[in-house]
Amino acid sequence: MAGLRIEGEQEPLLGDTPGSREWDILETEEHYKSRWRSIRILYLTMFLSSVGFSIVMLSIWPYLQKIDQTADTRFLGWVIASYSLGQMVASPIFGLWSNYRPRKEPLIVSIFISVAANCLYAYVHIPASHNKYYMLVARGLLGIGAGNVAVVRSYTAGATSLQERTSSMANISMCQALGFILGPVFQTCFAFIGEKGVTWDVIKLRINMYTTPVLLSAFLGILNIILILAILREHRVDDSGRQCKNINFEEASTDEIQVPQGNIDQVAVVAINVLFFVALFVFAVFETIIAPLTMDMYAWTQEQAVLYNGIILAALGVEAVVIFVGVKLLSKKIGERAILLGGLIVVWVGFFILLPWGNQFPRIQWEDLHNNSIPNTTFGEIIIGLWKSPMEDGNERPTGCSIEQAWCLYTPVIHLAQFLTSVVLIGVGYPVCNLMSYTLYSKILGPKPQGVYMGWLTASGSGARILGPVFISQVYAHWGPRWAFSLHFLRSIFFFGGLYLVHLGTKEGERK
Repeated sequence: MAGLRIEGEQEPLLGDTPGSREWDILETEEHYKSRWRSIRILYLTMFLSSVGFSIVMLSIWPYLQKIDQTADTRFLGWVIASYSLGQMVASPIFGLWSNYRPRKEPLIVSIFISVAANCLYAYVHIPASHNKYYMLVARGLLGIGAGNVAVVRSYTAGATSLQERTSSMANISMCQALGFILGPVFQTCFAFIGEKGVTWDVIKLRINMYTTPVLLSAFLGILNIILILAILREHRVDDSGRQCKNINFEEASTDEIQVPQGNIDQVAVVAINVLFFVALFVFAVFETIIAPLTMDMYAWTQEQAVLYNGIILAALGVEAVVIFVGVKLLSKKIGERAILLGGLIVVWVGFFILLPWGNQFPRIQWEDLHNNSIPNTTFGEIIIGLWKSPMEDGNERPTGCSIEQAWCLYTPVIHLAQFLTSVVLIGVGYPVCNLMSYTLYSKILGPKPQGVYMGWLTASGSGARILGPVFISQVYAHWGPRWAFSLHFLRSIFFFGGLYLVHLGTKEGERK
């Protein structure tokens, strides 16, 4: 029999001393290795889910135009938003499922849905009409498959001790960030295949620069299912790291003693959901506005905006990975609430710096003056700038801040150094807020199965990614960056108010 793991990291962090509960089961070396193999498989699952989302982001618009000439920028906005909408709906459902059944079930079903969605995406050119709606369905189904994020995080929370949890949550977030970084890289690698590619006539499959990434994603999804079936086991440990049984164990019997369920501070739960919503809302706003903002402020062409902003977003991804590693080390010396507070302050300062100041104004794009109305810019019209070529209409497009946006005449320019400083600060604060929200949330929930609650947290983030771009596209077009970014200061009140409630809730939980 393998030796028992009785190490310092398994000393109780909260509550009773070792052996004081009748349901304590000391963890064997074999159980410990199996537990961490399972957790690492879920790291891979999170990475592949992120890759599946980002691997086609740079090619959605040209592919949509290729398969359906009736698609416009408004419909593009719906295609992009459908992913988050699907995830928002599916996350609580998969979370509830994982509370009462083995976690393999929702994981395998959700990944199978993602594989089917990728296959549908590769065949959206086949129908004679309404092709754009097939793409909409494909992206929505992919979002439903991504609802397994709630299962991944709830499993990790239940299979780690309090002392292990911050590090594990950081690793999950790091894998997610790496997926977002490498997805567009994979897409770029397949660009050499070209739009025409080759056709497999037997199954009517076109293998080109648009379909190859999703076919790779489908193959990796099948591989992920095989690994889950072969390696993933149901594990549950208490807050101190000692093995215990729960309903997710296939071998669990009715006479086994169940994990005691503590009371959950619902105020703190709601506060974390609000914090998480606002944190993702802020980043969704920043991610959406970065292209039109830099084109308006610095007179970048669309080609320059794609290149420079692509470099900036890639650098933010690398920065996020470094931050996750740093937070893992810092959390051992500083409390999670203090780190979350620091992240919130950094984000707040980042948007404060981004406010326009001074007497210098952006270069005006007089050539686009057609009338005195302000354009009704949509989310899709903002995103489209990432794909259109500056020579698309045969002539070089004018650059600068369009006179049709009245605020260009009286809003000072945001200097490049000012913008880059803000980018760095937001790139530091956002991953801290993201990671600490998940970590604190899992600790507030305690030993109770966390599937449903993690589902609601994921759903709140998905809702933010839907509403954020819609909000900023309207406010920015009508009133400019000063009003758009000033509104974030109002949201900071909710940040600090929510943090205070979380502080009270977690402190009270630690006294119990």
